[in-house]
Amino acid sequence: MQNQWNSGVNDRKLKEQICEIGRRIYEKGFAAANDGNISIRVGENAVLCSPTMICKGFMTPEDICAVDLDGNQIAGTRKRTSEILLHLAIMKARPDVKSVVHCHPPHATAFAVAREPIPQCILPEIEVFLGEVPMAPYETPGGQEFADTVLPFLGKGTNTIILNNHGTVSFDVDLEKAYWKTEIVDAYCRILLLAKQLGPVSYLDERESRELLDLKKKLGFDDPRFHADDCDLCGNSAFRKGYEEKLPETRAFNPPPAFPGYLKGNSGATTNGGGHNGSEGGDIEALVKAITSEVMAAIDKK
Repeated sequence: MQNQWNSGVNDRKLKEQICEIGRRIYEKGFAAANDGNISIRVGENAVLCSPTMICKGFMTPEDICAVDLDGNQIAGTRKRTSEILLHLAIMKARPDVKSVVHCHPPHATAFAVAREPIPQCILPEIEVFLGEVPMAPYETPGGQEFADTVLPFLGKGTNTIILNNHGTVSFDVDLEKAYWKTEIVDAYCRILLLAKQLGPVSYLDERESRELLDLKKKLGFDDPRFHADDCDLCGNSAFRKGYEEKLPETRAFNPPPAFPGYLKGNSGATTNGGGHNGSEGGDIEALVKAITSEVMAAIDKK
């Protein structure tokens, strides 16, 4: 078991890694003051984690503490973070997850505050490395009710979740990969906010979107759209069963194109240059032709 879990709660290298990721988070501006928390599973019932009330940019290995999967502290002189319950909920629901990073990257957190779903089918890197980023409902941070908000969104292929009015949580098999997901989602949200200042975003067409998912599968990455037969290809709907009230609605960006889900095959539809879906573009074109015909008929009568 030592080979699987390294040296358990006494593994200094893993403690140093938590400190290194904490430094990156702080220097990136993803966690102000004492914000954020980091964890690594190091045993069947043991998790190393950052302590409460400490700046993530200045931690030392001696600061790192440990808890069991119920949240009871089992090692360390500093008190464990109250939000470790969120990390443990993810690890218990997803045995493949060994590391969790929670923080407040500003651009992604802006989407959390606005409760604006992050669009899909726009940037290739996002399709391959993230996929759909679900939005967990708000709950006061720190308790079990807060931790449980992510449970409906922990299906296969998920690696990043927006926490409404709070921040993000990303997770993976190791800590660096979990951190990269945080960096990727914030960079993408920044690009979206910049693009919005120029005009409407342009979505990839169905062929382009499916090719990226084919590539993702070939590379061995998972995606929620590989498992949901009733979702839309670009519609942020793979987790529709997890939303108790209704799917998050796009308000800040033009709506995504309507394509069948990945499992349903190619419909042959394409988007137009303005970034709207094909049917919407066809409706507008037909309306323009009808108006033009009426104008020309009125001119002929004169």
